[in-house]
Amino acid sequence: MPVDRSHLPNAFEFVSVASARARQLLAGSLPRVESGSKVARTAEREVLAGAVGAVEPEAAVPGGKSEPGA
Repeated sequence: MPVDRSHLPNAFEFVSVASARARQLLAGSLPRVESGSKVARTAEREVLAGAVGAVEPEAAVPGGKSEPGA
């Protein structure tokens, strides 16, 4: 069954998160939703269910230095 990504705000982020999660599952992570036979489909279902998501990197500081005490 294909995944309907039309209601997602950012299809690129969906694919990026799902592929990263599929790599984690292949490395031995436990699925957070009911898993099927295919790791990629399980990763897609996890993202759609909200069980996993993207982690936003900290805002970059100009000059490449972090602020003390931040």
